[in-house]
Amino acid sequence: MIAPQKHAVFDVVGTCVSFDVFLNTIDQVLGPRLLAHNVNAKVFGFAWMQASELESLMLHMSKRITPYKEVFNALFYRVLFMSGIENPRSFATDEERDLCQDAYSKLELRPDCRAMMEKLRNHGFTIWCLTTGDTERVGGYFKRAGFEMPAENLVSCHQFIKHDSALESPLAMIKPSMGSYQPMLEKFAPEDQKWFVAAHMWDVSAAVKAGFRGAYCSIYEKESCIEIFDTKMDVTANTLLELADSIITAGS
Repeated sequence: MIAPQKHAVFDVVGTCVSFDVFLNTIDQVLGPRLLAHNVNAKVFGFAWMQASELESLMLHMSKRITPYKEVFNALFYRVLFMSGIENPRSFATDEERDLCQDAYSKLELRPDCRAMMEKLRNHGFTIWCLTTGDTERVGGYFKRAGFEMPAENLVSCHQFIKHDSALESPLAMIKPSMGSYQPMLEKFAPEDQKWFVAAHMWDVSAAVKAGFRGAYCSIYEKESCIEIFDTKMDVTANTLLELADSIITAGS
């Protein structure tokens, strides 16, 4: 009889990878000018990402699949305007926009990510990643850090979309839809331990609804706002290493 296995499925961007490179680049390129309008780089960067995610969602809902990088590029000047800058195209140049956007593809692993994953591996966990991004870009974050993430364990939600179904909404298989978590669960045996780990409460709470055990790290959001998500976490921690310790203890 095969003993039950232990699996930890990670969200990548925001959880394993921080936005520091992106935000620091905005600060270097536009920081003083933004501050002159009472806007700091972190707030602008967050607004730019959130606006782009919202517009991408709207496009997906109407079955217009526009690459995120194109949406991100297009929203730059709009978000500057929404930040209180009346003439955004005279405030910044396309070259400055592209410098800031390019930094998004150069994000780096959080300092404790490697140690966290190695600790889990040493305690018998198989590490997986589930991302809404493309595996080449996301895999690059690990590759540049010199950290091995087997290609077969790096999964994109887009792999679950059935392109031959005219009736299927592309959102049906994208996080946090249940269709994105169920195919991951189906990779594992019923008796296996199946953990989902994220620093986004919207993500890990949906995974718990789908059937995962939930592990939430507050390193990115600080405030979980768990009261609006109608769920409970198996473990919660402020740092990645603390989270690994809690998962190991809960799973022993």
